[in-house]
Amino acid sequence: MRADDAESAAALAAAVIGAACREAVVERGMAAIALSGGETPWRMLGKFRTLALPWSSIFVAQVDERIAAHGDTSRNLTRMERILVVEGPLPPANLLAMPVENGDREAACTGYQQVLEALTGRPLVLDLVQLGLGTDGHTASLVPDDAVLDIVDRDVAVTGPYHGQCRMTLTLPALARARVRLWLVTGAAKASRLDELLDGNGDTPALRLPRDSTDVVADAAALRTRPV
Repeated sequence: MRADDAESAAALAAAVIGAACREAVVERGMAAIALSGGETPWRMLGKFRTLALPWSSIFVAQVDERIAAHGDTSRNLTRMERILVVEGPLPPANLLAMPVENGDREAACTGYQQVLEALTGRPLVLDLVQLGLGTDGHTASLVPDDAVLDIVDRDVAVTGPYHGQCRMTLTLPALARARVRLWLVTGAAKASRLDELLDGNGDTPALRLPRDSTDVVADAAALRTRPV
């Protein structure tokens, strides 16, 4: 889906997420989604929270999170809490924070996976995961050459350092199992990587996810090399 600018792309993405939540609640009585961080997703969340949705039946997990203290400005959770809970309609208990403050990282990953499995079944199947696309082709916190890319038997793991911080992330199997994958990509800097994603050409982490059951929302700048 093509949008004129990042603001319009955020609105389109919010609508896709809202539709997935409504469908999940009708079919299964609840919706379990996972959201990424980044500047455009914050715009998207601001629009998402205004939608008329059965908020008490919607659970929001994290796609990834930096290993940092609660309230740290680098944390995705900090803005998610403010936008969706403090200033929005999501019940506090329905925002499922990655337990990155737990010093036992293996136990923290196992515990988060169990939280999601308790909601969605085992193996966990999220109704929708919203993903971004890095200029290096990473998605979630699945970055090139990280050992986490080779994990096939766990749905949550901790990465090595990336831009100075380790991160907790959903792994490729968890993302691949989601009922819907939604890519939100904006800005001219992402154009070449978006071309790879749309064409299915390349060897970056983003290209290791299935192409079926996938929606892509992008603005004109990110799509500048694509015909209208």
